[in-house]
Amino acid sequence: MRLLDAARTAESLPWPALVEALRDMLRRRHAGLTRAPERLAVPLTGGTLLAMPATDGEYASAKLVTVHEGNAARGLPVLLGEVLLMRADTGERLLMLDGPTVTARRTAAMSALAALELAPPRRQSLLVVGAGVQAGAHLEAFVALLGVRRVRVCSRDADHAAALAGRARACGIDCSAIGTPQEALDDADLVVTATTATAPLFRDHPRFTGFVAAVGAFRPDMCELPAALLGRAALYVDDLAGARHEAGDLLQAGIDWSVVTPLERVIAGEAPRPAQGPVVFKSVGQALWDLAACRVAWAHRSAA
Repeated sequence: MRLLDAARTAESLPWPALVEALRDMLRRRHAGLTRAPERLAVPLTGGTLLAMPATDGEYASAKLVTVHEGNAARGLPVLLGEVLLMRADTGERLLMLDGPTVTARRTAAMSALAALELAPPRRQSLLVVGAGVQAGAHLEAFVALLGVRRVRVCSRDADHAAALAGRARACGIDCSAIGTPQEALDDADLVVTATTATAPLFRDHPRFTGFVAAVGAFRPDMCELPAALLGRAALYVDDLAGARHEAGDLLQAGIDWSVVTPLERVIAGEAPRPAQGPVVFKSVGQALWDLAACRVAWAHRSAA
């Protein structure tokens, strides 16, 4: 079995291949070829242990991660864990990948896939709210896959926003830090929210008709988006069952779930793409997305 650290895990998950693997996994899921039970959450002293298995019939994966919010004050990562890939027919262990890296890259790739499928044609400017790992991964993915030319970053910690903007500029990206999301919302084509907020990050702007990928709020008590925006936007999710339990943005806004479309239905050609914006894609994560990433890494390492 091959063990991949964070750097080698990232190298094994190139954005284009990851997007196509997620597209294929969505098709497999829609066709009923996959199984992924609801994730198991076990309370720990000061944190939570999460276990997430999945299979598509050919391969199986299991992600085991711990989340300890207090680790930030200790100088330790909040999220620690691994993802194991195995053959479904024999149980043979193939790869062990870094869990946080898999999570960051497959989440950003899923958001980028949703934008490629659903966003209005104009995709030049990006607003990123948040400056953590997910914010950085989304910035990288959207520039690489969507042709974004200008990025603005905002965070409740101005130093973190400035640091992320600086790293982006070092890679040749036109990127700057701003004080509030409202400053850039009016002319943003694409928006990513990747925070742990419990109240909307900005007010709805009636002239905004772009695409929003909301990935930060993963509990019913969390919320990043204003209800007014959700009320006038076309709504899509990565996992409908998970969103109905975890998507605080949609739950707090009292959204009618009959108007929320799973992305897999669009990929399968059973649901239309939105005729106009705004469009909101809410992502809560799913073990099958980890499995899709594992398949990419296995193919990449096998070909190396």
